[in-house]
Amino acid sequence: MQSTLSTVARGTAFEQRSLQLLQDCFSMSLRRVGGKSDGGVDLIGWWWLPFSESRSPPSTPSTLSRRRIRVLAQCKAEKKKFSPNYVREMEGVWHMHTQAHSPSARTSELGTVALLLSESTFTTATLTRALGSSVPFLLMNLPPPTSLLPVSPDPRAEGTLGEVGSAFWNPALSGAYGLLRGEFDVRWERDPGGGGRPGLWCRDKRVQSWTPDNIQGASVDEFGDADQ
Repeated sequence: MQSTLSTVARGTAFEQRSLQLLQDCFSMSLRRVGGKSDGGVDLIGWWWLPFSESRSPPSTPSTLSRRRIRVLAQCKAEKKKFSPNYVREMEGVWHMHTQAHSPSARTSELGTVALLLSESTFTTATLTRALGSSVPFLLMNLPPPTSLLPVSPDPRAEGTLGEVGSAFWNPALSGAYGLLRGEFDVRWERDPGGGGRPGLWCRDKRVQSWTPDNIQGASVDEFGDADQ
């Protein structure tokens, strides 16, 4: 019983840590789902990304010319390496959800990305499976936190130095014909104090993390709910 409780507590802590990091550093506003009826999803919400300059609509103080992508995430706080079975499982979850939710033109919604978060590293077979998938995948390795990491003097680190081990995405997400049309890339940003983390870049400019939660007085109804 104690072992089960420890596993649950570890999983919950990992989900909460993932939520905070994704909002602070990657412009994602997500919420925990959980429970027996979660449909195979631990976190759900939106990824807020800049428009292309050629397709950018007039901005307002609340939208800041951002478009949104639906995010379906699974979190695995396991010691064993991340198996390709999880990729296959997430493909099924993605197809189930995309059949039930079609992108909404009025909200500048682009589509749906499958996000896999793991405390352990990804196997070569896992990355091969994800790279060859027709489902837009983003895989992130978030190693267990440790108090031995140096404190970064670089403001770009945003307090997350050492919390992101690696990030990978496939052509269905980042390719020229993928969901992001080849406009974005993940770059490893080295920190002067040692180490570093992945950062999101668009047309050679670093993307500043932003979500509607950053706006004072913004309401949920203004941007829509993740389940709509």
